[in-house]
Amino acid sequence: MIKSSNGDTPFSLTYGTEAVIPAEIGMPTLRTAEVDMVQNDESLEINLDLLEERREQAAIREAISKAKMEKYYNSKVRSTSFKPGDLMYRRNDASRAKEVGKLGPKWEGPYEVTEALGKGAYKLRDRDGKQLTRT
Repeated sequence: MIKSSNGDTPFSLTYGTEAVIPAEIGMPTLRTAEVDMVQNDESLEINLDLLEERREQAAIREAISKAKMEKYYNSKVRSTSFKPGDLMYRRNDASRAKEVGKLGPKWEGPYEVTEALGKGAYKLRDRDGKQLTRT
């Protein structure tokens, strides 16, 4: 069974019980041979009554898991920001100014930051004072 980060299978969160595969139905196993139908129906009703609570617990576990992954990711990321007047290089594949092939330079520049637009977007100009488009 494939389980997600919340510890339950999608089938069990939908229907309140684990699935029985067709191979288990045709071949007698302990799970299918000793089934009391009356008790089975009662336990299925109880599982359906408690299904919302299981879904809420699974959502809480999934949120905790996502927060843990986010914390790990954010601990490894270095944030950089540039102020107007700073010099920076720009990736060559971002501008597609010229096709240089795999042996060409990966970075082009230096460019001067003229304005910080936010979220890593900047207005740049080259050393000649010409404003760059799409930066």
